[in-house]
Amino acid sequence: MVTEGVVLGHKISAKGLEVDKAKIEVIEKLPPPTNVRGIRSFLGHAGFYRRFIKDFSKIAKLLCNLHLKYSDFNFDNSRLEAFKQLKSCLATAPVITAPNWKSPFELMCDASDYAVGVVLG
Repeated sequence: MVTEGVVLGHKISAKGLEVDKAKIEVIEKLPPPTNVRGIRSFLGHAGFYRRFIKDFSKIAKLLCNLHLKYSDFNFDNSRLEAFKQLKSCLATAPVITAPNWKSPFELMCDASDYAVGVVLG
């Protein structure tokens, strides 16, 4: 068996869960979006972790409003703060945790010719 691995941007080893340093560097260096396409891209990536970020919808609402059909792209200070807050959550908060072996949980698996997927619920 392997002694350590990277899952969802987290290093898993005998030490426990640690945020992968390479992932943190990429997120910290990410510049603020300059257009609607950049907003969609950032929210798409951040949205993958939405259930692990407390109040994700409230924080992202300001950014989501930038791609309304008839709105101008105005990336002001409040939107910059929302962007920085989401970046901070992605770089610091552990988004996965080890299961509580005393509580019941379900492990759902799916496989195809190309990939295997597992979800812990």
